[in-house]
Amino acid sequence: MEDMKKRKMDEGSNNGSGETSTTQDYLRSLLDPLNKPQLVDLLSRLGSQYPSIAEEIKSLASADPVHRKLFVRGLAWNTTSETLCAAFQMHGEIEEGAVIYDKATGKSRGYGFITYKHMESAQSALGAPSRLIDSRMAVCNLACEGLTGASTTPDLAQRKLYIGGLSPEISSEMLLNFFGRYGDIEEGSVAYDKDTNESRGFGFVTYKTAEAAKKAIDDPHKLFGGRTIIVKLADSHKSKTVQMQVPAPMVPLQVPMGAGGYAQPGKAAASSGAPVGYLYPQTIASYPASSYPNPPVAPAPYPTQSQISYAPVSSKKEPLGHSPAPPAGMGGYPPYYYPNQ
Repeated sequence: MEDMKKRKMDEGSNNGSGETSTTQDYLRSLLDPLNKPQLVDLLSRLGSQYPSIAEEIKSLASADPVHRKLFVRGLAWNTTSETLCAAFQMHGEIEEGAVIYDKATGKSRGYGFITYKHMESAQSALGAPSRLIDSRMAVCNLACEGLTGASTTPDLAQRKLYIGGLSPEISSEMLLNFFGRYGDIEEGSVAYDKDTNESRGFGFVTYKTAEAAKKAIDDPHKLFGGRTIIVKLADSHKSKTVQMQVPAPMVPLQVPMGAGGYAQPGKAAASSGAPVGYLYPQTIASYPASSYPNPPVAPAPYPTQSQISYAPVSSKKEPLGHSPAPPAGMGGYPPYYYPNQ
């Protein structure tokens, strides 16, 4: 009897596993044609009705860190990994958090990463992507999105402002408080020098809406910190800077050429044919940076020698030319002169 009971139980379990496998395959065939929005809607409704399904969805979503890792940009140069984690720990348990430093200089690169232990903590942090950390407005988004997050929307050019003429005493927190009267700010900071950490006299403010940015630039010159500041769209300031750096165009000039390739003054250039001549303005070769060598130094004069006295010598005038040889005859005899006839 016991053997028969065990056999029936084994047969029932086998039939149950077979029916389960058949049911899963049947459900897969039904779900396969559905698109992503339909599947998301279906799972969300099932998760809200059945807590077990909700827990299964959470465990699957949190298994991949891509859904839990945040990229945080706009950090101050003095922000450390500890202060970064302290600013985000209110949303849940942090698995890892670090500021990225330059290997060569050892200074912060102005961004970092936060990885939560659970996906819902990351979603909670993304609900308020902008936050003030060390007097600077930092912005976060999913690390898998990189810089293609909320700040690269099509209307970013209408929401980001350039603020010029700032006093050195103005901090990022003061800047955000001053411009927060026009609307909600998504991102903003004073530009600081990396080496000295001093203000560079300008900054940027990005509003959440284009309407708030328009209110801020209605009066382009405002008094802030005892100075008249300039407020305009950051895109227009950037395009103006690029336009000033465009080199002058090269204008070809047609010069009439004669025989041998020399220019002929006073003659008009021929209307037909390709232009021959130079392009103005011409590029001039730069002189070498090193200076020319110094001229050679004149040698030191020779030392003065003492005068040497010589005995006086009488001078006698001698006739010019060769001295005449004494006349001689043949055989050593004196010459014989015939008298004149």
